[in-house]
Amino acid sequence: MDDRSFLLRIHLCSGIGVKGENKIYSFMQKNKRQPQLIELAELLSGLKIDLQQFLTDFHSQATTQKMIINQHHGGILTILDPEYPAQLKETFEPPNILFYQGRLELLKRPILAIVGARNMTKYATVVLKKLIPDICTHQITVVSGAARGVDSLAHRLVLNANSDTIAVLGTGLDQVYPRKNYELQTLMARRGLVLTEYELGQKPLPYHFPLRNRIIAGLCQSLLVVEAKHHSGSLITANIALQENRNILAVPGPINSNLSVGTNELIQAGAKPVLNSTDILEDFLNSLTNQT
Repeated sequence: MDDRSFLLRIHLCSGIGVKGENKIYSFMQKNKRQPQLIELAELLSGLKIDLQQFLTDFHSQATTQKMIINQHHGGILTILDPEYPAQLKETFEPPNILFYQGRLELLKRPILAIVGARNMTKYATVVLKKLIPDICTHQITVVSGAARGVDSLAHRLVLNANSDTIAVLGTGLDQVYPRKNYELQTLMARRGLVLTEYELGQKPLPYHFPLRNRIIAGLCQSLLVVEAKHHSGSLITANIALQENRNILAVPGPINSNLSVGTNELIQAGAKPVLNSTDILEDFLNSLTNQT
């Protein structure tokens, strides 16, 4: 079995988890070969993994069928592939496998992440409509999580500007969450790029989204937060991005708005305040020059 198929097969086994997959990948990188059974047991010891169940899954016909189905539904990008983005590979616990639909070349472009409140206000709409057109003019790709609110609006505005956007899902490619985003997700898969580390059939389980956020943070050069409550998911993504040495940008908001508490706190902690598109574009000067 080739190394790509080996990593995919492991990924589709139940209970292996990101930590287990990364231990196996690290072994392969160090030893230039796949681990044997005894070595697998040693690698996975100490993790909450049922080794016998994992081995049963690994050798099962059901896992073989999963591989075939997922390969026919879209593309599969492994951490071994030259197309795998270097900036994501360098992060803590990167995904070994990404299922995708759309244009992989977008991963090579300058990337800005935009995240924010699901229950956004009209202020967020005004802000995004002001900032995004100029970002698109400079051919910066926007990545977000396809959630309702700021994420979805950012994706739509980029598409409306005939520019490029990447969605990172917390579900399988055959799922749409929220359901009203069916048309948007279909459009992004055709004109942009849709990514997920979850196989077909995986539903929007709560623990999927913090893991999804590490991919958003890992793909971008800078991350912009537009409206966020105190201790919100957007701030978690910003903290992950900060740990990965990404630039953190935030839109200031009214001090009497709950949805501006998070962004104002980010600015107070050292994030760059964004008052216009120039504040964002400054972060991309070197990338845009090299691209030209």
